[in-house]
Amino acid sequence: MAVGIKGLSSLRPVHGVRLGTVMAGIRKADRRDLVIIQCDEGTAGAAVFTQSQFAAPPVLLAKAHLGLAAPRALIINTGYANAATGEQGLEDARACCQAVASHLNCAVEEVLPFSTGVIGERIPVDRIVSAVPAALAAASAEGWNEAASGIMTTDTVPKGVSVTLTAGGREVTITGIAKGSGMIHPNMATMLSFVATDVAAEAAVLQAALKRVVATTFNAITVDGDTSTNDALVLLATGRSDVLLESSGPVWDAFVEALERVCRTLAQAIVRDGEGATKFVEIQVTGGRSAEECRAVADTIALSPLVKTALFASDPNWGRILAAIGRAPIAPLDTRDIVVMLGDACVFRNGAVDPGYSEEWGRRAFAGEEIHIRVDLGQGDASATVFTSDLSYEYVRINGSYRT
Repeated sequence: MAVGIKGLSSLRPVHGVRLGTVMAGIRKADRRDLVIIQCDEGTAGAAVFTQSQFAAPPVLLAKAHLGLAAPRALIINTGYANAATGEQGLEDARACCQAVASHLNCAVEEVLPFSTGVIGERIPVDRIVSAVPAALAAASAEGWNEAASGIMTTDTVPKGVSVTLTAGGREVTITGIAKGSGMIHPNMATMLSFVATDVAAEAAVLQAALKRVVATTFNAITVDGDTSTNDALVLLATGRSDVLLESSGPVWDAFVEALERVCRTLAQAIVRDGEGATKFVEIQVTGGRSAEECRAVADTIALSPLVKTALFASDPNWGRILAAIGRAPIAPLDTRDIVVMLGDACVFRNGAVDPGYSEEWGRRAFAGEEIHIRVDLGQGDASATVFTSDLSYEYVRINGSYRT
């Protein structure tokens, strides 16, 4: 079960957005596996996509369409990623977009496709196209919770959050959903996330806001060090609140803060639901010469299989943390400057184990579901934080049988 996630509360509608979720029989029977998100004309769109050189055809097509037109609809299927499928994969994704466009009487470029699931296999276009009318008919402004379930793959819980803020004297809503559990690592993770707001914004301003928050949220998580071919984070702005978002000022400040809360909650929920995860771990590195240096140290700790298995066993084997710091790809350090904390317990200082540290303290720090590791490099003022999970037997079982 996901660490610290009690369940999904009712998500708030966003004026101008409707979601329909159906069972299309894409890969497995009796499960919701097709979602169509519709938005009003005039909606602005922004997105961040996987940096994988094997970016899937739906990613390529969504990027191209977003560069040509404002979005009217998103079509999302689970079961098959439609990745490593070549030109045929592009044609398949385009056919799904065309089916939606025909029913909505809009241009095919106004429809963005997204897929998640097994790599290397085509999507069943006929089944998806046949289910499009039902998904459109099921569209509802209250359809967020069903959509959160409809985009899941190995996730054990649906993930979503709503935040409201007051800007320009009016209420603004931001609601988002996400899927992701394994193959999680920047840039980005194996994840799809769809966020909508009723603020009004030009696409360039919306993209700037998304770029501002993604570095400390979706690009600050890792479960297993693997980056997907299909990652996408989409932000839609319908403008129905009549609050204008510009690139600076009090509305910008309030909106970006709220958007970061939404993205942080969704990103951390992905880690909390990491395949087989039993621990949620925050790794904070301070005192670096640059943020990049701190991030390199945090990533090296977070990606170490030895650290992750010690976390699973609740074994405060702090030597594994030091070993990870020692091999991080950064400029040489004086190890006497480094301080390592497990929770509130100082374990390493002045080049040796802290005199006040005890194994009992360490075990207590690693015993809970949420663990905080802090490293001070003692070199400067920069910092970085990464969120990760442990590595359990269940991770191997889930991924060993993923296709069966």
